[in-house]
Amino acid sequence: MSVSHSELVADLALRASAAADRIAEIDSDRKNAALRGAAERLERATDELLEANGFDLEAARVRGLVGRPLERLTLTPERVRAMALGLRDVAALPDPVGEVTGMWTRPSGLQVGRMRIPLGVILVIYESRPNVTADVGGLCLKSGNAVLLRGGSESLNSNRAIAELLRGTLEESGLPADALQLVPLPDREIVDLLLEREDEIDLVVPRGGESLIRRVARQSRIPVIKHYKGVCHVYIDEFAEPGMARDIALNSKCQRVSVCNSAETLLIHSAVASGIGAEVLAELDGAGVELRGCERTRELFPKAVPASDSDWAEEFLDKTLAVRVVDSLDEAIEHIREHGSDHTETIVTQDITRGREFVRRVNSSSVLVNASTRFADGFEFGLGAEIGISTSKIHWFGPMGLEGLTSQKFIAFGEGTLKE
Repeated sequence: MSVSHSELVADLALRASAAADRIAEIDSDRKNAALRGAAERLERATDELLEANGFDLEAARVRGLVGRPLERLTLTPERVRAMALGLRDVAALPDPVGEVTGMWTRPSGLQVGRMRIPLGVILVIYESRPNVTADVGGLCLKSGNAVLLRGGSESLNSNRAIAELLRGTLEESGLPADALQLVPLPDREIVDLLLEREDEIDLVVPRGGESLIRRVARQSRIPVIKHYKGVCHVYIDEFAEPGMARDIALNSKCQRVSVCNSAETLLIHSAVASGIGAEVLAELDGAGVELRGCERTRELFPKAVPASDSDWAEEFLDKTLAVRVVDSLDEAIEHIREHGSDHTETIVTQDITRGREFVRRVNSSSVLVNASTRFADGFEFGLGAEIGISTSKIHWFGPMGLEGLTSQKFIAFGEGTLKE
């Protein structure tokens, strides 16, 4: 007798919930040993993983998938090694579970503190990248959480092969294999049903395009960590150093254009627009970037095309950049507040007072001074791998690594202490 979608989802969720109780109690040494063992398994099974990925690639080509989407789907020996290295890196990170963050004594004599604990069961919904299966699985294991992985239909064979290897390592290590489960069917109805399982699933992390994230956030009964898009800004201040301004603008935009921490808007102070600004625009144009500018930008650089109102809030994810000339730091900050997505912003300035003001007043999840927006990343911030970037201030804000996959409970110690 076939199992209905609702029965399948209930089984997945209940098994994950039971596994979460067990994995939360596993000590760091056993978790780290399992992560290192999983890395070795991935490397030994490279040919098997590439074969499974080949089936996905063949099916994708038949469906007409080309270019960047096909590139994201592709596994190579180098990418398998990178997955294994990622698991070893997570094993080397400090374990946040059980960490006590401060203790204080109350007038009653009660000693009070806070302890980090796993969140429980995390549902991660992602699209075509098979490496996410290993990356997220490793992070959830280290942070003591169970994870339900729902990858894209186009990468089902690759994801299944990776997940089976990871589950095998968990079993071999005496850990609950159900702490990592791959949703076996790509049907959208299954996602909808999972988003209703608020009694078993504690957090949903959608990784993908804006339409996917908005749909998940709209339908879920469970808290969702989300960032809809990355409209990141570079602001060249009137006290910017010319070479630094050029290098940061180019690196923020061109180092890798298709990622969420790539710059999408350049703001230039009018006091340096005709000097530094014009030089930076020429450099960007020379790098193949299409510039969409305000009227004042086009006076400086006539080759720029007119910017539309929608360009200021657009995540281009290609070699396109919106450019605006502003008259003050206040105007730059107001532009970011109106059009930004709370992701990442940077100021280029030699005036540290203005840099600190920018940091204080701009409330995006990552705010930088004299550094490329491309540094807004869990690895670059020293968090190790990340499960995603949150632009919601609850429960986490910014790149979400191991600590972001935990919560805190209050703990208290008394000596027969009674409430008067």
